[in-house]
Amino acid sequence: MKLLYTNENRLLVSNVKNIVECAGVEVTLRNEFSGGGVGELSTIDSWLELWVVSDEDYEKANDVIASSINADNAQGWFCSGCAEKNDASFDFCWNCQTEKNVD
Repeated sequence: MKLLYTNENRLLVSNVKNIVECAGVEVTLRNEFSGGGVGELSTIDSWLELWVVSDEDYEKANDVIASSINADNAQGWFCSGCAEKNDASFDFCWNCQTEKNVD
């Protein structure tokens, strides 16, 4: 097993877990219940950790995470119907419901 991802924000780790599992990579969590040990442990030692079960899947899991992060940085688009600026995640204009033009 290899450590794939850790963060102080448990929601981010859980989100990455869902993304990687949807890509077919088996993962497991560690330190799920270690938050109660803070004081005895350093804070960073209690962060939730996401581990890849099979070492052979490590690169694939990293690629999935990287592509997910890059998708978040996608540029917005302007509607051809009303010229409103829309977030990249929208397939339809939020203002007039015109479908996004794909070039």
